[in-house]
Amino acid sequence: MTDAIETTVPSSGCRTPRSQGVRYSRRTVSLSGSWRFRLSPTAAGTGPLPGDGTATPVGEWDEIEVPGHWVLQGYGDPLYTNTAYPFPIDPPRVPDENPTGDYVRTFGVPVGWHRDGATLLFQGADSAARVWLNGVEVGWWTGSRLPAELDVSELLREGTNTLAVRVYRWSAGSYLEDQDMWWLPGLFRDVLLVEGRGIDDVHVHAGYDHDTGEGILRVDVTDRAGAALEATLDLPALGLEGLSSAVEHRIAGVAPWSAESPVLYDLLIRAAGEEAEQRIGFRTVAIVDGVLQVNGTPIRMRGVNRHEQHWERGRALTYDDMLADVLLMKQHNINAVRTAHYPPHPDFLSLCDTHGLWVVEEGDIETHGFIYAGWEGNPPADDAWTPALLERTARMVERDKNHPSVIIWSLANESEGGAGFDAIEAWIRDRDPSRPIHYERDRTYHNSDFYSVMYPSLEDVAAIGRREEETPEVLAEDADGERRRRALPFLLCEFAHAQGNGPGSLADYEEIFAGSDRFCGAFVWEWIDHGYRATTEAGQTYVRHGGDIDYQPNGQRYCHDGLLFADRTPSPGLLEYAKVNEPVRIEVSGAVVEVTSRYQIRDTSNLAYRWRLERDGTELATGDLAVPVLAAGESARVEVALPEAGHGEGELWLTVTARLSHDESWATAGHQVAWGQGLLDGGAPPSVAGTRERVGQVRRLEDTITAGPLVLDAGTGAVRSLGGLPLDELQLDVWRAPTENDHGQGALNNTTKVWRAVGLDRMLHRVDGVDVDAGAVTVRGRTAPATQPFALETAFTWEPLSEESVRLTVDVTPTGAWHDTPYGHHDVVLPRLGVRLRLPAGLGRLTWFGLGPGEAYVDSRTAVLAGRWSLPVPGLATEYPFPQENGNRHQVRWAELTGEGLPGLRVDAATPIDVSVRRCTNHDLDRALKPYEVPVRDATYLHLDHAVRGLGSSSVGPALPGRYEIPIEPTRYAVVLTVTEPR
Repeated sequence: MTDAIETTVPSSGCRTPRSQGVRYSRRTVSLSGSWRFRLSPTAAGTGPLPGDGTATPVGEWDEIEVPGHWVLQGYGDPLYTNTAYPFPIDPPRVPDENPTGDYVRTFGVPVGWHRDGATLLFQGADSAARVWLNGVEVGWWTGSRLPAELDVSELLREGTNTLAVRVYRWSAGSYLEDQDMWWLPGLFRDVLLVEGRGIDDVHVHAGYDHDTGEGILRVDVTDRAGAALEATLDLPALGLEGLSSAVEHRIAGVAPWSAESPVLYDLLIRAAGEEAEQRIGFRTVAIVDGVLQVNGTPIRMRGVNRHEQHWERGRALTYDDMLADVLLMKQHNINAVRTAHYPPHPDFLSLCDTHGLWVVEEGDIETHGFIYAGWEGNPPADDAWTPALLERTARMVERDKNHPSVIIWSLANESEGGAGFDAIEAWIRDRDPSRPIHYERDRTYHNSDFYSVMYPSLEDVAAIGRREEETPEVLAEDADGERRRRALPFLLCEFAHAQGNGPGSLADYEEIFAGSDRFCGAFVWEWIDHGYRATTEAGQTYVRHGGDIDYQPNGQRYCHDGLLFADRTPSPGLLEYAKVNEPVRIEVSGAVVEVTSRYQIRDTSNLAYRWRLERDGTELATGDLAVPVLAAGESARVEVALPEAGHGEGELWLTVTARLSHDESWATAGHQVAWGQGLLDGGAPPSVAGTRERVGQVRRLEDTITAGPLVLDAGTGAVRSLGGLPLDELQLDVWRAPTENDHGQGALNNTTKVWRAVGLDRMLHRVDGVDVDAGAVTVRGRTAPATQPFALETAFTWEPLSEESVRLTVDVTPTGAWHDTPYGHHDVVLPRLGVRLRLPAGLGRLTWFGLGPGEAYVDSRTAVLAGRWSLPVPGLATEYPFPQENGNRHQVRWAELTGEGLPGLRVDAATPIDVSVRRCTNHDLDRALKPYEVPVRDATYLHLDHAVRGLGSSSVGPALPGRYEIPIEPTRYAVVLTVTEPR
């Protein structure tokens, strides 16, 4: 078998691929469940396998679950790489160290079983498999995430049958499967025995004529030899019976399928003495004048890239796992999925059909690791590999050709170019001309119906929308090729890298997308963190990443890059994306509400609207809002009959929500899909800044200075207490625990490296003077890193306002060469700019008025509402699997920290500020590698920031847009600190 797993020949003994999803009257036997198992270190396995009377007995072997991966069931470790192969590049050879799993089980067949044409169906085996039935070798194959069927008509016995499967971790096929994922060997999808009958394959062609409203149906039914079978067709829901196969039928009264209205019909098929049923959707996909259309209507996919992943079972997903993914996508206003970077379990596509998601289905092909060989020997450019590429493509297309949700075939991912792509493109166009083709990495795009790139900047995306982007270098001398490329619709197959805290700028991208019909879709990278639940010897839980495995190379934390955390909990990034993608846009201006449908096909009859009036977070009134039903793209303006609210303290906000008016397949009535807010009245301004009125005197005592309720150290100006509440360590703070996006990608956009190089993580503080007059105390100082000539000069001015309150004005003046450093090509930028102070640990709850309830940053704030919110301090944090900056509250007008039996601290801001509260310091977060390593200190740390740097998407994408950086310039802001009564 060594020769077989080290050959470019893709398979032997496997039958011609065919569609799945057809529900036949034939029977199936599930062979999933418990198998006997033994792992060997090489491809030799355990020797002869059972079935012929001479093989190794398996009675003492272990038991293992199928579907499953042996590395997640106690046999070795999973390995994670992003681009690198975990073995030498020497195609098609693989290492002698090739862990190989032998699986054995017995089964019986039902009485009256039709043996003729009976097959063994393996939905997924990573990375190559060899099969014996009753001691006879049946066949072998590569192509991990693709089905393989083997004809066992002549081998089945009455009574007990013995099935043995040898699965190899590495094979020649592994060179085609370098897909930024964990390498997870085993029988990880279902294994089935399928009864033989007359119908072998069904190919449904179900189009829609948007001019006449007719469905266009042709159904091809074939036998095992590929010959056409005469079949009769029924469509009960349309009152049609006895239609002929292989003939085009135009059917009136058809409701077309779309992701917004996923109408399916049950098609009944009778041929060769057998009945079958296939759910079909009528829809036509076309590119017209450079615009992607479905059923004659331009569409735009608001999507995600989805790997198959579960934090215990890897890619061995259950039906419930797949259903959870589809429902979460729909509930978060996602309408499309790119199956990165391989065909998913077929049940996932059936769920997309049922609930409505556009699907870009991608072939099980990626050769990214050849980048380390300068692309020498890349399989798509080597004719010897073309049969393997063609077979993989055929197994995808034939299996999934009847799914209406699949509207685009994607040839592969990040595999450069080559004649192999010419071959598979030609095969698809001949076999299924009903769908366009995508391939991003060949910059000539001659195999693709889409212009497509990854992670462009906002400026580049805007240029693409205007069709003014730069010409790819490979087309510089090809005027015809460049004209063709520039006329293509644009599919942004990966953007907004969701690693860690982020991504930022989702709303900015959406604003650009909405401005051009060239944009047919964009897909966030990616859906879910690839991590595995683990427990330390001390019982501390965490989520493993690639760097936690003792193996090189590995992709470290790069696998933690999803909008869902590994346990399928939505991240703040997913909430942001849901808001950006909402199906109606609600804009509130005074009492007038403008509602714009962002549906592309359906109307808004599924939505109901309500309004809510609040002052300073307190509800004053609420009611229904009668918004007319809008067709796709239409707008309406409606005035809310608001009660008299008067003019009081605090801001007056009107919030309007849109919710489902009735149950959908993916959510129940009342599920919120969109909202909008408008400020009606700013309320009475707080006495924070702009006035010089003071109450009380500033007094210098022997060791202290008092300014109303505030006590400072007379020598250093350090804060000691406020109205009896201990308060200290107040200082300028510019550091944050870097986010994954702050680290950039290698040397590209690595802001953290610059920060550490210049010492922003180890700033030193100096007091230059304490100036006292009758009404104020000013503490002058300097904050700067060691070794550097630049600094931030500070002045903290304290003015007493009452017996409980004091105003703090913070002045920051940069000095020195912040913009002329020797560290790479970067100016020094600030992580944050504000003050930090230390309070008693008993102050354990934050109540605030500002954006909430979740965390928000300057470039990721669309999903949060203005209002009054309250959370315990631990509840303010987002526990990312790698500790980093988190939990910021944005545009805060006032905030109050309280604790049982302690005086509280209220903060009022002249202009909105950023607030974060933790039981640890920024440096604690920075030092920790796992969440359980973050200490819980006997203190509460409060950050009152003039600004916090944006999040961006630089872990893969472009640099943070300049408008989300903190300007290095003289800055002043002010807050009022008030001690409040114990609660």
